[in-house]
Amino acid sequence: MFKKIWDNIWFRRLLVFLSALLLWHGDIPWGIDPKAWQLFVLFIAAILSVLIDAFSIFVAALLAMTLAVLFQVLDTTKAFSGFSESFMLLILSSFLISNGVVKSGLGKRLALLLIKKFGHSTLRLGYCVIATDALIGPGVPSNTARSGVLYPIVRALALDTGSQPEPESRKTTGSYLMMLGMVSLSLSSSLWLTAMAANPISAGFGAQFGVNMDFGRWILVSSVPTLLGMLLLPYILYRTFPPAQRNTPEAPLAAAEALREMGPLSKRETAMAIIFTVMIIFWALANALNLNLAIITFLGLAAMIIFNVMSIQELQEGGGEALVTFLWFAIMYVLSSALNEMGFMKVIGEKISGQLVGFSWPVVYVVLIVLYVFIHYLFVSQTAHLLALFGVFLEVGNNAGVPVVLMVYMLAFATNFFSALTPQASSANVLFAGSGYLQQQEVYKQGFLVTVACLIIYMLCSPWILAVG
Repeated sequence: MFKKIWDNIWFRRLLVFLSALLLWHGDIPWGIDPKAWQLFVLFIAAILSVLIDAFSIFVAALLAMTLAVLFQVLDTTKAFSGFSESFMLLILSSFLISNGVVKSGLGKRLALLLIKKFGHSTLRLGYCVIATDALIGPGVPSNTARSGVLYPIVRALALDTGSQPEPESRKTTGSYLMMLGMVSLSLSSSLWLTAMAANPISAGFGAQFGVNMDFGRWILVSSVPTLLGMLLLPYILYRTFPPAQRNTPEAPLAAAEALREMGPLSKRETAMAIIFTVMIIFWALANALNLNLAIITFLGLAAMIIFNVMSIQELQEGGGEALVTFLWFAIMYVLSSALNEMGFMKVIGEKISGQLVGFSWPVVYVVLIVLYVFIHYLFVSQTAHLLALFGVFLEVGNNAGVPVVLMVYMLAFATNFFSALTPQASSANVLFAGSGYLQQQEVYKQGFLVTVACLIIYMLCSPWILAVG
């Protein structure tokens, strides 16, 4: 009886509405600003509606922003501010670049080469994804930009193993590979100091407490937990989110035959390969040359059209999916950043720290890291999360006697590995979450599981971090 009621989408929507109404008119705790509380209610209601499949994440985000403006929780200037952020434009343009990699035939060729060498099973292809991302990690200092490199490769792998972004075949291999792409980005960002823009900020916090987090020390400390994660997580995800097609013994021979049929690189493939390589080089040198990542991508798009890699018509055909993803992520980013600006996150952090007085340092350490990870449900930016809570949690841990080197490294690593927690947990997720291979509820469920797995792996490696940090 209950299942029949639950299966009715209007019941689930009513449940979200009533929950939000109760919170909206309930007592506001801890002296939180009323507008900040109201925005929190709208934000958490949007997440709840996606979790229980009451609304898609696109509709939930639209409703949350619309209600925030109608009830004057946010003004229109703030509500629309996310659409002009450069990293949002990077996401949108990266979608279009990935279409060019696929349509030119270059993505197919790269995928076939990987399948020819490692394609005996989907799990092996998963390890290829991990290895590819780990190798390019230190050279591309933005996980969002790196997602633009990794995504077309993963998409081509899915397509060329017979998995389309459609209900009938998305789970053949594509769903597993796309989810693993998100996990891979979180791990490669933990592995290298230069693989994520917020890592140097973590190093700055560490320096204030006398902890040296240079490139060599970072890779030494991160190597054991992160490489262990890279070894275990593809298999863990393989068990919790299995591809429908696991073994593909005939795939390498089929890939070799397909490569023979393709022949040498075409003019479109050659042009795309050159453009893509130049983009990666400029992404790697962006900080040194003071270049904006989105501008580099726009130049790549222009070059693709000039050299006939893609036509304007093909660009328009691939723009709908990119636009929908761009809109929901920009809205969720605005809501989260506004919560932070209103002081909501600071109050939460202070209240948490106040409850830990008097406990032993190992207890404080574990509780702080666990809370730091899972409070990321309220954030849509790793950097915003770090800026809001890293210093607060580090200070509390230090005052409780937690070895500062352990605390600072674990907070830094957590800032990276919690990026797979939700579809909106990182801008690096957006290409994969919007690929059509993943349902939002699947990302929430698998994201929770892999984040818990990462948390356990890194926690168990605490003695290593303490010894070499």
